[in-house]
Amino acid sequence: MDAPRNIDPVPADSDNAVVHWLTNETRDQRFIDNIFAELCVRLQHAGIPVKRATLHLLIYHPQWLGARIIWADGMREAEINRVDYDVRERSEYIGSPANEIHDGATEVRENLERASQLGRKHALYDEMRAKGLTDYVAWPLYHTLGKRHIVTFATDCPGGFDDAHIAGLKKLLPVLALVSEIRMKNRLARTLLETYVGSHAGELILAGATRRGSGTTVRAAIMICDLREFTKISDNWPRDDVIDLLNGYFDAMSEPIVRHGGEILKFIGDGLLAIFPLSQPSACANLLRAVTDARQAMIALNEANGKTGRAPLNYGIGIHVGDVMYGNIGSRTRLDFTVIGPAVNMASRLEALTKQLGRTVLLSKAFAELAKNEFDLERVGEHPVRGFSEPIELFAYHG
Repeated sequence: MDAPRNIDPVPADSDNAVVHWLTNETRDQRFIDNIFAELCVRLQHAGIPVKRATLHLLIYHPQWLGARIIWADGMREAEINRVDYDVRERSEYIGSPANEIHDGATEVRENLERASQLGRKHALYDEMRAKGLTDYVAWPLYHTLGKRHIVTFATDCPGGFDDAHIAGLKKLLPVLALVSEIRMKNRLARTLLETYVGSHAGELILAGATRRGSGTTVRAAIMICDLREFTKISDNWPRDDVIDLLNGYFDAMSEPIVRHGGEILKFIGDGLLAIFPLSQPSACANLLRAVTDARQAMIALNEANGKTGRAPLNYGIGIHVGDVMYGNIGSRTRLDFTVIGPAVNMASRLEALTKQLGRTVLLSKAFAELAKNEFDLERVGEHPVRGFSEPIELFAYHG
């Protein structure tokens, strides 16, 4: 992310200038952490002795609850830490200023010059005292629809913040709330698209590729994976266990795909569809590397599941290469960003054949020709494939 730009010194009574800057001159800054760091420096130049500041934002990302942005005097860039969903059960949260604000407090103020036994009891206050800080204040930041976030400021000035300092900081809160909400909405939109359609498709949609029928032809390696006997599992296991099994399976499969440059376009029940565009020269090799890593992850998952009495999960993978139509398909009001075409159908048919031929991973000859120099592949002969008039030469991969 960009570092805050140099700031010209301004008169000490210019907290209004800070509000003006925050309101009118941050439009081109995309990241709230950069805005926050520059804000703190501008406050210092305006005569408000901020030594440390934090911004706590509830994001509700699929993997983490929120983010904590921390700035301290001398830092050119703010530090961002992700906050896990279980944070509210930890000692670092219980009894903290964040706990008080989330419970409804409209201000938390702590005189850190007092002996620790006279003030609030929390490790955060002891840490700030140890760093020479003298005063601390936290306020909620109100976003739309009742969303409450938190901003805090601390100083090392003897006697702490005076009334004018506090008034200057409070003057910022409504504008900081608006500025931070805009950036949060932008980040949330990007996160939701990455979560539900993948990073590449998400970027295209954000760039305006939302018209039905819009799309491009992409040459790609296609991978379709499906669980075996999942209907039997779902009929015999409690719902929560089935969801947990599915999530473990999708983690084992998905993380290697993403790590090796593939993009997961769709989860279909207990199956997934991923592509590796051939615009990347090593796409086919990367796909098989992902399959290798996923196989190891599934072995580890089945070992862990076996210790709790769960049945092992078996799967089949079909792999092909070819041109696919990549874009928006659907009704006038509900679209899906996906790939279609004969190459996708072939990958799906190969996945279905894995059970019949007793192979976990089946590759078409077209794909095998692009990968055989780097990987040991087993030729399994020519076999009829539903929907195709001629038998298809197939290969198995055991990596």
